[in-house]
Amino acid sequence: MSTSSRIPGTGQGNPATRPDLTPELLQSVALKTRDVVTLLEEIAGNFSPAAFANSLGAEDMVLTDLILKHKLPIEIFSLDTGRLPPETYDLLAATEKHYDYRLTVYYPRHEQVENYVRTHGINAFYASVELRKACCHARKVEPLQRALAGKKAWITGMRAQQSATREALPVRSFDAANGLEKFNPLADWSEKEVWAYIRSQNIPYNALHDQFYPSIGCAPCTRPISLGEDIRAGRWWWEDPASKECGLHVSKG
Repeated sequence: MSTSSRIPGTGQGNPATRPDLTPELLQSVALKTRDVVTLLEEIAGNFSPAAFANSLGAEDMVLTDLILKHKLPIEIFSLDTGRLPPETYDLLAATEKHYDYRLTVYYPRHEQVENYVRTHGINAFYASVELRKACCHARKVEPLQRALAGKKAWITGMRAQQSATREALPVRSFDAANGLEKFNPLADWSEKEVWAYIRSQNIPYNALHDQFYPSIGCAPCTRPISLGEDIRAGRWWWEDPASKECGLHVSKG
């Protein structure tokens, strides 16, 4: 794939990323955007220090835009697992340029990744759910724990419609695993509303979305989906849908 074809926001291929911007859709987005900004302002005022975990998905670009446009004192960080697609790195660079803002990037502890690979193999995550979750823990969960240390609130871009594991997603809950409040400001947003915001505000997004990748994680664990498949069918596609979480969003409470 050439560099030019990976430029974020090209708008080619996937019709789901180009919804018809009807007055009704734009009105719904405007009302929900107002509510999200109000919530983000409350988080910034009442739960400082707060941090937003930006995985560079479409939803996360909406929240990035709102946090930075409104100059809210909320740290934005991202996790670099070491196995992200090139398009995700392109978007990270484009985001920093677009907003003139440097995201805080956390990496896995090298000794944990080295031990995993030496013990199990470079692609051992395909062998079992346990080994896949162990890889996710080393590359994502442990870095997230460091990123959230000392924070009072964690903001995510999760939506209830994304998968069976997120149907009852609340806007706010207490995350016992990390000992802080967790907020999902886009919990009730539809996919169309997310893309209507992105299109109407002309903000950058991952070019893989235009190639039928609605949910993007590490390159070996992500594939495009077919028409009619669940939005997260391309994540860990070899597993049962009920197990499709990496450990970042599993409550212990």
